[in-house]
Amino acid sequence: MTDRLSAQILLSGYAQGIFPMAESRDSTQLHWFDPALRGIIPLENFHISHSLAKEIRRADFTISTNHAFRAVVEGCADRSETWINGPLFALYDELHAAGFAHSLEVWSGATLVGGIFGITLGGAFFGESMFSARRSGSKIAIAFLVDRLREAGFSLFDTQYITPHLASLGGIEVPREDYRTRLAKALYQSADFNAPETPTPQLLVQRTTQTS
Repeated sequence: MTDRLSAQILLSGYAQGIFPMAESRDSTQLHWFDPALRGIIPLENFHISHSLAKEIRRADFTISTNHAFRAVVEGCADRSETWINGPLFALYDELHAAGFAHSLEVWSGATLVGGIFGITLGGAFFGESMFSARRSGSKIAIAFLVDRLREAGFSLFDTQYITPHLASLGGIEVPREDYRTRLAKALYQSADFNAPETPTPQLLVQRTTQTS
């Protein structure tokens, strides 16, 4: 437990396989977590349902990356209960400015309707949270994020925990030691979140179908 956490210490914690969360938005303290079962989405097994593929092909949205990072974090925290407190907001802003924290946004016109953000180290993407303000907004965000991670050279998509929502997209739980083995390998890999171009919705569905 701590009420002081620097960006460098946070990155060091991720590299060791642990992550911080607050008990509530009003809490001033952060707690480190190291679950016995860790949630991940294997990038090679990502699955989109026929209904989600149909919705993506409709293409009634646009995708951007790192265009509205703070707004995505705020969208993720805009719920009755959240573990994102003031200190974490500040740390995420600092890490984003330093190139370690990234967001992917889903837009309907000029309105932000979904998004996901996380932290990168080597070939590991540590997913922090996501939100949706439209039907399947977060699922669309994850689909485009997984495609970006594949194209950018990432090997690990850490989701911390697994929910039914993530499980429906191919998320699984792995034992702590298995996770740390995957993490150690990913940290030595080179990946660039900003390198890939965003595919068209049609190309995204095609690539996902071919690799899942």
